[in-house]
Amino acid sequence: MPTSNKFPAFTLAAGPTTVSARVLAAQGSPVSYHYDPVFLDRFRTLGELVGQVYGTDNDIILLQGEAVLGLEAAVVNVVRPGMKVINIANGPYGKGMGYWLAGHGAKVIEVETGFREVPTPEMIEEIASAHPDAEALAVVHVETPCGTVAPLKEIGEICRKYGFVSIVDAVASIGGVELRPDEWGLDICVAAPQKCLGGPSGMSLIAVSQAGWDLIEKNPDAPRDSFLSILDWKTKWLEGNKFPYTPSVSDVNGVIAACEQILEEGVDAAVSRHARTAEVCRAGVLAMGLELWPLDSATAANSVTAVKLPDGLNDAQVRDHIRERYGVMISGALGAGDLVRIGHMGETARSLHPIIGLSALGQGLRDLGHDVDIGIGIEVAMKALSDSPNP
Repeated sequence: MPTSNKFPAFTLAAGPTTVSARVLAAQGSPVSYHYDPVFLDRFRTLGELVGQVYGTDNDIILLQGEAVLGLEAAVVNVVRPGMKVINIANGPYGKGMGYWLAGHGAKVIEVETGFREVPTPEMIEEIASAHPDAEALAVVHVETPCGTVAPLKEIGEICRKYGFVSIVDAVASIGGVELRPDEWGLDICVAAPQKCLGGPSGMSLIAVSQAGWDLIEKNPDAPRDSFLSILDWKTKWLEGNKFPYTPSVSDVNGVIAACEQILEEGVDAAVSRHARTAEVCRAGVLAMGLELWPLDSATAANSVTAVKLPDGLNDAQVRDHIRERYGVMISGALGAGDLVRIGHMGETARSLHPIIGLSALGQGLRDLGHDVDIGIGIEVAMKALSDSPNP
């Protein structure tokens, strides 16, 4: 464990990520009474901004808790005992979703691969055609522990074909990976501000389609008067302008600033920036003689680069050494395997941040006795950055 009580000089982890001075300043704004007219307007504005970032006309629900709250809420509001749900499980978060679904009584049909792979649309179509009586399909868009991205557009098409309501974990994709809920026919999307949006980590940003509401309202056990209730926010806030409980004023201010930033940049431009940064990072990893964790580079996500560790090392050992020796915080594996992760989300998907992460990882591995060609790795990454610079 770290011996220093100071924060690292660079946080290049898989989230929460570094926030801008603008977001920090917003979170330092005065804390108002939540029924003050100014705050009521700001809360309505945040819902509009989140809808614009999503690119959706669906209803926006803002739960006041980290994205796990939103994901669990999606499950408990939808699932009726005995209903059949297809769950895509190619990483720890997908597996966890399956446990939640089963725990609330769903009959879970899993489309499962190893944690270095992603199910193909053909695999998902095969399961869907065998279980046309399923009512929902759950998928993690970006599995940050594995650094992989699912074929969400094609999954949306499959859900529309079979009439499944889609439940999408978009926590590590919104703002950094292409995500088009309305165009792709997605129903319940749960996102968070602390990753590609570069905001604080205290909110769940949920977009719900009419089909999503219909399935929730079909559930007689959907929670009411509960912190997990999505219906309370629909009936009390969207329809009645009353809060089910007190929102976090500071988090609302910070998320507004984060949304405004990305909308001023343009969501498509931000996605391109994340993609360029990921390409730079992956190029450097491969040139150093290291191996990406995803077996197919086409499934590697924009949000984070997962790197397979050389034999004899574990993620905690590498992560802690790099933090202590070089002041750079990267992420461990979260149980996905023998890997570490360099995050490039939000503010860290800019400029020389991937070069810093590559340098620290390469030298850290060399310190720990493994031959890594740092020079060529940085040279290749810098060439990639020079060929496609970003702000």
